[in-house]
Amino acid sequence: MEKDYKTMLDRAYREIPEQVESYERWTVPRPDVRSVGRRTVIMDFKDIADYLGRDPEHLLKFLSGEMATLPRFDGTRAIFQGHFRSDSIRNLLDVYANKYVVCPVCKRPDTQVVRERRLFFLQCEACGARSSIGEK
Repeated sequence: MEKDYKTMLDRAYREIPEQVESYERWTVPRPDVRSVGRRTVIMDFKDIADYLGRDPEHLLKFLSGEMATLPRFDGTRAIFQGHFRSDSIRNLLDVYANKYVVCPVCKRPDTQVVRERRLFFLQCEACGARSSIGEK
C-alpha cells in the first residue's frame, strides 16, 4: 500500500483547516472584580497569581503601586481601598504580564524570575533569553 509523494501531499493539503480559530496559546485570565462599599475586591486573586506563575505579594505590590492605594491580601482575594473599574484592573494585569511574565524575545510565558545580587532577570525556559527587569 505504497502511495507516491504527490498523492500524500494532496491529501495533507485537503485536511488542513481553512482558518485557524486562535493563534494564542496563553492569555491573562479575566479577574472577578467586585465593588463592596468603598473597596474593590479581586475574588480570584490567588488563582490569577498562580496562573501567571508569580508570587501573589509581588503582583499585589505592583497593582497597589499602579493604583496608588492600600491593598490587603487575605490568602485568596485582594482587597483595595477605593472604587476601581474591572477593565482598568484587567489592563493592569496585562501590563504586569507583559513586563514580568512574557518573554520579550519569543513572546512566551514560560519564564522564571531569577535574582543575581541585587538585580532581577526574566529567564525564558523556551528560548533561553535573559532580560533585566530591574528590582523586584
